This record gives sequence, structure tokens and C-alpha cells, in this order.
Amino acid sequence: MAIDILQMAVVLALLVLLAVPVGRYMAAVFTGGRTWLDPVFDPFDNAIYRLSGIRKEPQRWPAYVRAMLLTNLVMFLMILAILELQHLLPLNPDGMGFVNPLLAFNTAASFITNTNWQNYGGESTLSYFSQMFAIIFPMFTSAATGLACGVAFIRGLGGSVDLGNFYVDLTRSITRILLPAALIISVVLVGLGVPATFSGAETVNTLNGPLAAAPASTDNAPAPGSAGNASVPASADNASPPADTSSTPEAPPSATSQGLQTIARGPVAALETIKELGTNGGGWFNANSAHPFENPRPITNVLEFLMFGTIPVAIIFMLGIMLKRQKQALVFFGVMAVLLLAFLALCYAGEKHGNPLLTAQGLNSAQGNMEGKEQRFGQAQTALIATGTTAFTTGMVDASHDSMTPLGSITTFSQMFLQAVFGGKGVGFITFIVFVILTIFLTGLMVGRTPEFLGKKIEAHEVQLAAFTFLVHPLLILVPTAITFALKLDLSSILNPGPHGFSEVLYAYTSASANNGSAFAGLTGNTPWFNASLGVVMLVGRYVPIVLMLALAGSLAAKKAVAVTVGTMRTDSLLFAGILTGTILVIVLLTFFPVLAIGPIAEHLAMEAGKTF
Repeated sequence: MAIDILQMAVVLALLVLLAVPVGRYMAAVFTGGRTWLDPVFDPFDNAIYRLSGIRKEPQRWPAYVRAMLLTNLVMFLMILAILELQHLLPLNPDGMGFVNPLLAFNTAASFITNTNWQNYGGESTLSYFSQMFAIIFPMFTSAATGLACGVAFIRGLGGSVDLGNFYVDLTRSITRILLPAALIISVVLVGLGVPATFSGAETVNTLNGPLAAAPASTDNAPAPGSAGNASVPASADNASPPADTSSTPEAPPSATSQGLQTIARGPVAALETIKELGTNGGGWFNANSAHPFENPRPITNVLEFLMFGTIPVAIIFMLGIMLKRQKQALVFFGVMAVLLLAFLALCYAGEKHGNPLLTAQGLNSAQGNMEGKEQRFGQAQTALIATGTTAFTTGMVDASHDSMTPLGSITTFSQMFLQAVFGGKGVGFITFIVFVILTIFLTGLMVGRTPEFLGKKIEAHEVQLAAFTFLVHPLLILVPTAITFALKLDLSSILNPGPHGFSEVLYAYTSASANNGSAFAGLTGNTPWFNASLGVVMLVGRYVPIVLMLALAGSLAAKKAVAVTVGTMRTDSLLFAGILTGTILVIVLLTFFPVLAIGPIAEHLAMEAGKTF
């Protein structure tokens, strides 16, 4: 256990050490400061602006929102067209056909919203062209969209009624942050064993040799070391004369582990890099980052955690620089860090404890619950990824969340319910501010002080916007889950009965609404109902909160600053940090405890009581 804790502590320390300088660099990118990449990318940016006819004047929040929605709509339609026409497009060496329309809708909605939920197996559904231009391309643009909106929101908090220019923020997010990092890290991943090729799938012999003819009896079986295929000769060290089989007809091929295997591949490193950097999730392969081609060794597992965690953490430090409120940024960082560590401890403890039913039979691993996990990662790195991927709304998984203990799965559920433990790039931070506004309002009511935040009064309009933003999330989770069970829609997709089956459906809508994209993996989501409903949830869960919170930023920016007095409740103190943490947990528990009680909590109590279902 001590080694596990040390592993997790070292990785988390590295994350913070990386996030501080990245936050400074990002602040320079978005405040007009000079960076060392400007001489390289300024010509490209200017060419993009000229070709697109972009005018770089500042935009107030309505214009910023219109530009964001229009750009994303065009890209959404482009993704749909590519998926429906992939059989006619180039770079299709494995002859993939067009994608089912509802699945295409779900996929387009997923990748344009930075959710990256996959109701398909990438290696068996999409061509290389589709993987690059319908999957990798929106991984850059959806990540940049979230980052741009987060930066615009911070400008509004700082008092600027002009939130910036969406097109400029989108372009600089890609050329100054995502693209340079992706180019460097993809080369590193190739060096660590992640494939990068345009060649098609390769058919190879398994380690046990080629498919051999099944012997009719043990009397005339081939001698050990003899080949079943003339093209693969037996080793000279152990070759033996073949047994006489002239009197026995040849048996059909045996259904053993011997034979040919088709190994899918492609430009995997390119997808893997932006998948993590952009907190996208998903994967080239259906097994996601549990697949050895996406995540071949423990060092790549650590690298991928650092990739998806650095920018979300760096945004908090960027906020402190942009608003010149470093103490406020440290308070926000502290609240998020405490929540992250608490959920990491819960996840690790649950998985390390394992299943008492197996322990009683002497079948539990000394490492705890290793079902659905990769031996090369172990409990520490698996718990770290499961906690991080739901905290940073990434959706990358290196183990099956469906195989986690109930306590472990509560961590993944809770962080997606919260959406306030760092979150993704920009949009996650915006969700955190929703809780800040609600906390200020509630505490102001209790102590009789006027609610203020960053020198601006919080009035009815701002509270309403924050409350509506918060309510969107539980409505998108609870209503579709209830409809699915009440109307018995595609319930055959659920692979497990009882509370666990309920958790599978609940997890799907939670992941979609949180724009997370990870899955319990026990639910077959490629059905008409789940493709359509999850697609709608992803779209609404992405764009409605962004619009409402940019409206809130615009409203705060238009207000006059008020002087700090003895009656002002400070939001950069340890006291407020404690109140904020408690408020977040109470609001979310009151909202989601009933469904947790029906799912993971009921499953945990049954498991501890020695019951199975």
C-alpha cells in the first residue's frame, strides 16, 4: 500500500509542477503577451484570418455565443457527412462502409461536444479518413471551443464587457497550445510503442503458431514442434518427423488458440495525443486506453494522466494571473484538490478492499479487485486514472469501470455529478463557478450580507442563471434514466440485472450530460433509443450551460465594481473554502443520493451482506 500511495503522490506532484508554468504560458497567450511560438505561428494565424474573412474586433457575450454556436454547427454537419460517405472517401484500406444514421448522429454529437462517447468500435467501424477528420479534427476544435469559452468567462469575471473574439481564441487555443504539444508528445508516444501508420490491418500467426488440422486421434497426432502450415517451418531445434496420417482423413481446423489473428492499426499516436491533451477520451480501439496499442506500458499511463490533467489545473492558475487574484485562485485550487484527493482515496480503498465474497473463497487477489484491470498498471495507477478521467471530464479509461467495486464506482459517478473537480478545459471551470455563485447567495442569506463576488454584487438575475445552469445537469441525467426504465426502452442492452444494471444506464446518461464520455461498458449503447437520447443529452448538456454562463459573465461585467467593506464576505479565505466545499457536497448529495442509493450503494450493501445478483 505504501508503494501505491507513493506512486499516486509523485504523479499528482508532477501534475501541479507542470500546471503552474503552463498556466503562466496560457495567460500570456490569451492576454496578448508575447510567447516563443509567436514567430512560428503568427503567419499561420494571419493566413487563417485572411482566408476566413475573420475580423478580430472584440465581441460581447451575445456575439461570442453566436460565433461559437455557428462554428460548432458547421463542424457537426461536416462530421455527419464524413461518416455517411466514408465508403466513398479515401484512406479506407479495410473497406469500411457507411455508418448507421443514428449512430452517426450520436458520434457527431459526441465529438463536437468534447464528450467522445463511443457506441462503436473504432477499429471495426471507421476508416482512417473518418478517424482523422471526423474524430481527431473535432478533438482539437471541441477542446479549443471549451478553452475559448472558459477564457471568455474569465474576462467577464474580470470586468470586461468585451469577452474577446471567439475565432481568435479558438485559433490561438489550437496553434499556441494544443497543436505544438500534440506534435511533440505524439513523437514520444511512437517511441514508447504506440503505432503510427497508414497501412491497413495486418493478419499474423498467433504465438502458438498457425491454425493446424485437428488430429483424428492421439495415435496419429503431429509430433511436438511440427508445423501445421508449410509456410511456417518447424524449428530446427525441436523438429520431428511427422506422424503417418495417410490412412486417416484430414480433420477440419481445430477451434483452439492457434491460428491467424487480424491486428488493427493506424495513425493511433495522433489520436491518442489529442485525446488526452484535449480531455476528449474515446479511443482508436474499442478497449480505449486498456488496449496495449494505445497505452503500452506504465510510463505511458502516467504520461496520459499528466496530459489530460495539466490544462484543467493550469486554468486555475491562469485565472489568478488574468484577474490578478492569486489568492482567490489558490482557494479554488485548494477546494478542487481536496475533493479530488477524497474521491481518489475512496476509489483506491474500495478497489483495494475487493469483493468479500471472493475473499471468503480464497479467490481474491492480494492486490484487491483486479477484475477488468490491466496487470501492468495495478491498483494505484488504475485508481488514479479512474478518478482523474472523471474529475477532468476526459473519458479515457485504462480499466473496465463496469468491473469496479461499488465504492470505486461511486467516485466516478460523484465527480461527474459534481462537474466541479477541475473539470475539462474551461467549461469545467465554468461549472465550478456555478457552485461559487450559489454558495455566495446562500451564505449571504444566512448571515444577512449582500452577496458579492470579485467586487460585483450578485443579484437575482445572476442567481437565476446559475441555478438554471445547475438544474440542466440533473434533469438530463434523471429524466432520460427514468424514461428508459418506465417505458422499458432497449432494456435488453443491459448486461447485468439488479442495481448494477440500473447503474449501467445511470452512468451512460451521467457521462453524456457531463460531456465525459467514459462508460460502464456493461451497456450496449448502439441501439436506436440510446443513440438518439444520448446524442440529445450530449448536445444540450454542452451548449445550454455555456450560453447561460457566458450570459452571467456578461451580466457581471456590466455591473459597477463596489468597494470592499467590513460587510463584504471574502471569497479568498479558508473559511469560504470550507463553506464552498460543504455547499458543493450538500447540493449534489441532495440531488443525486436517491439514484446512488438505488444503484451503487444498494450493490455495496448487498455485496457486504454476502449476496449476489
